[in-house]
Amino acid sequence: MSETGLRERKRQRMYQAVSDIAVRLFIERGFDAVSVAEVAAAAEISKPTLFRYFPTKEDLVLHRIADHEQEAARVVTAARADGVAPLPALRRHFLDGLAAADPVTGLNDHPQVRAFHSLLYGTPSLVARLYGYLERSETALAGALAAELPDALDARLAAGQIVAVRRILAEENWRRIAEGERVEDVRGEAEAAVERAFAVLDAAFPALGPS
Repeated sequence: MSETGLRERKRQRMYQAVSDIAVRLFIERGFDAVSVAEVAAAAEISKPTLFRYFPTKEDLVLHRIADHEQEAARVVTAARADGVAPLPALRRHFLDGLAAADPVTGLNDHPQVRAFHSLLYGTPSLVARLYGYLERSETALAGALAAELPDALDARLAAGQIVAVRRILAEENWRRIAEGERVEDVRGEAEAAVERAFAVLDAAFPALGPS
């Protein structure tokens, strides 16, 4: 591996380690009760160093989902190379996520996942920052849909609806899990909800292919 690659791996390990420490402290004591200085001390780094990796306190938490920010765009791009239209690919991807109990689908009742979701959705400043995450997801997806929807507004409208559908499906699953339902009791209805939601998208955006 090149020196550049080694540096990048070290950098990513630092991101993950500091984020893990911060999330643990936030879950134990509450997001507002833990200062950035305390996180830095627990991670054995200086506060300025921490801010070089994470510009805001909220970024310490959102790092956990950062890889998913352009996930829909990546799915569309990869599927197109295989001759699969965007909506069928996105529908299959979400169903596969449900089958794997991927936390991003909301269908996961592991205690640590539930604690993280409670932290994320129960902290107003984190919820506010999620809107930026969703906007960037929409922008990336709109770019990926340009081949099927060359009109920029059409692509943005479609991306907004698709991102909203994925978010709402996940939030509904998480709501039921948070209220005490078991994953296996929710799974069937969660899969049916995916089919209903993508049928609506099919009707709205036929150029993106029937799912």
